[in-house]
Amino acid sequence: MDNKIKKVISLIVFAVLFCNLHAGLNAKIKLGVEVLLEDQIHIVEGKKVGLITNPTGVTSNLVSTVDKFDQHPDVELVALFGPEHGVRGNVTAGGKIDDYYDQKTGVPVYSLYGATRKPTQEMLKDVEILVYDIQDIGSRSYTYIYTMAYAMEAAAEKGIPFVVLDRPNPLGGNLVEGPVLDPEFKSFVGLYPIPYVYGLTCGELAKLFNQEFDINCDLQVIKMKCWKRDMQFDDTGLEWIPTSPHIPHGRTAMYYPATGIIGELRTIDIGVGYTLPFELIGQTWIDADELAKELNTRELPGVHFRPMYYTPYYFANEKEHLKGVQIHILDFDKFQPVKSQIHILAALKKLYPDQKIFNKNRNKMFDKVAGSTEIRTSIQNGVSAQKIIEGWQAEKKQFEEMRKKYFLYE
Repeated sequence: MDNKIKKVISLIVFAVLFCNLHAGLNAKIKLGVEVLLEDQIHIVEGKKVGLITNPTGVTSNLVSTVDKFDQHPDVELVALFGPEHGVRGNVTAGGKIDDYYDQKTGVPVYSLYGATRKPTQEMLKDVEILVYDIQDIGSRSYTYIYTMAYAMEAAAEKGIPFVVLDRPNPLGGNLVEGPVLDPEFKSFVGLYPIPYVYGLTCGELAKLFNQEFDINCDLQVIKMKCWKRDMQFDDTGLEWIPTSPHIPHGRTAMYYPATGIIGELRTIDIGVGYTLPFELIGQTWIDADELAKELNTRELPGVHFRPMYYTPYYFANEKEHLKGVQIHILDFDKFQPVKSQIHILAALKKLYPDQKIFNKNRNKMFDKVAGSTEIRTSIQNGVSAQKIIEGWQAEKKQFEEMRKKYFLYE
């Protein structure tokens, strides 16, 4: 055999072994935090480090990034910054967080979900480099990506580098779906005009934010090793750390964009308060068999709806006997969560026209999360699901082309 061919084969074998056998429980990829600590420590060495993180910031061996930084001889950790739910994850959704000192490390913790959502220059007074390490779930209305964006702005204003330790998008890197946010509905659950499901890792998204929306910070993304765009979370071999109390499993990230917008109305139960958050659609006035039949007749890709009866333990419909459907994702590669959510809303409007699905006290929040008034008003006016979905295709396609400039992975 030719020596050059032997060399190529050897390199391929080495790459395969590296991607499948490196230390980290059953991990098949290497996370950005591990690449930084093992191969690129010079980026933070000799600098006073501020770290934005939460319990999802762990190595593949489930050791906290906070603790790894605190114990590393070449890292001087001077400040921690906590997003929604806090650095250690001890705050419920929407709960405000105060500044305090981390009990384990003694490092000051500054809240980015209280009086301010952007690090102040006073918070950054001792910080020479700002590092972000949080697991995203791939949907526009999840607040962590805007904590990242605001922190990038603060870093740009202070003139310090901003480093993203990249992590997988649990939905993979190919699925792009849903309407692009109307800038008039800009909020902390939708800061920029991107689709509801955007198909980028947080590092890729940071690059897009930085360039397309003129943040212009000194950004560096520490890439993962061996992650591929067609990987969903189960393909990574990583353990899932709940990103918030109602995202207990990696698969929940795929259900979130299938029901989460509906959940903002509080008129339809989506399983929050029961054991299947975001996997259910229920209410006392729903006929379970009727709704399941209607939704299955629509032949949505990769999903089946099963009649379901349940009683939530807490939240809006506590102790009520609800009827509806459980969403069974049969093929995660074919499933289109936002499309399914629009069909669920249209089916409810068709079957139960006299029920007040939309709640005037929650419509504003629904529109913020949906990205405009279009979905709500179209459903109220009896516009078909297909027509609504067709309405966002042009902008979605433009985004799909634009985002390719920021790909870090194949």
